[in-house]
Amino acid sequence: MRPFTYARAATEDEAVAACTDGAAYLGGGTNLVDLMRLGVAEPARLVDVAHLGHDRIERRADGGLRIGAAVTNGDLAADRTVRAEFPLLAQAVLAGASGQIRNLATVGGNLLQRTRCAYFQDVTKPCNKREPGSGCPAREGEHRNLAILGHSAGCVATHPSDMAVALAALDAEVRVRGREGTRTIPFGDLHRLPGTAPERDTCLEPGDLITAVEVPPLRMPSRFRKARERASFAFALVSIAAALRTDVPGGTVTDVRIALGGVAHRPWRARRAEERLRGARASGEAFLRAAEAELEAAEPLRDNGYKVPLARNLIVRTLSGLVAP
Repeated sequence: MRPFTYARAATEDEAVAACTDGAAYLGGGTNLVDLMRLGVAEPARLVDVAHLGHDRIERRADGGLRIGAAVTNGDLAADRTVRAEFPLLAQAVLAGASGQIRNLATVGGNLLQRTRCAYFQDVTKPCNKREPGSGCPAREGEHRNLAILGHSAGCVATHPSDMAVALAALDAEVRVRGREGTRTIPFGDLHRLPGTAPERDTCLEPGDLITAVEVPPLRMPSRFRKARERASFAFALVSIAAALRTDVPGGTVTDVRIALGGVAHRPWRARRAEERLRGARASGEAFLRAAEAELEAAEPLRDNGYKVPLARNLIVRTLSGLVAP
């Protein structure tokens, strides 16, 4: 591991001022420290931001939530309001990692996990995310668990966060403190597709610090479901966070949210499927047509074509469960 210095920031201003070139923010460290041990990440300085007072979950006036970036994943999943009113978020957090990791990992850090595959974490192999222009061996190599949507010649890695999939479906917003002040980023704009710059996972600029996540009220049935290779501590092959409202049980769809995980470089908001469903009758046939419309854009690689029917079936099953009596 490369030698580094450590500083604990007492204020947001101190944190942003200390996070200059070669520095990285440290929350729980569950992803960053692993990458440092592997030699993938080599920050010259760690700026500890776990003690800035961003560790609370607060009710907003409109019934939504403000979730501090330093709230642990474990505390988020255990929160009574989250479990009762935003069950897809609690379910997503509980589907990720282990209890020990959830008790240390923070909300802000979870959202900033590196989008990655095995080649990214192996410094003996080329990887455009580590070394732009070096190539993407996953395209012709091991890619069974990698992207089918939105990938590029430069990268086919998938975003690992389950929480982020739920927040994408919730139309959340991210509060960011940067060198130019504070701004709010719609959640769908936070993460990037790889394009020609796969080394960039997010739209954040150097020194930007996530301080909170704003979640508007949901007020409709919701569910998170995850297909994986083993029952725990495994990344999603495909996951879905969905919410559905109808005018009467089994009637017309008045609102729907669908986000997919395990299929792209970022949480994938299924906008095409949502458009097909609004105003349609809530039925298995309608859900199937919507899923197929969304997955028309899929470009599976040699060994991951199974993700297309898996995603389709997850969409249909999850939405059907939200309208079941």
